[in-house]
Amino acid sequence: MARSPFHEQPIPAAQLPKLALSEMGISARAFDRILRVARTIADLNGSEVLSIPEISEAIQYRSLDRELW
Repeated sequence: MARSPFHEQPIPAAQLPKLALSEMGISARAFDRILRVARTIADLNGSEVLSIPEISEAIQYRSLDRELW
């Protein structure tokens, strides 16, 4: 699968946070936080490349955070 230069993500995984950005109405700062949390999750899983499960998990954490505040 082709990789984007941004965070070494496969192209479909790179589109997932952008979809969440438009659907959830989150800010660019929140978008950056989602990517950082996803990178941490991937590191904990021993993965060098971000994939859809890590990004989805990070988006879920962001959704949960928004519900509590």
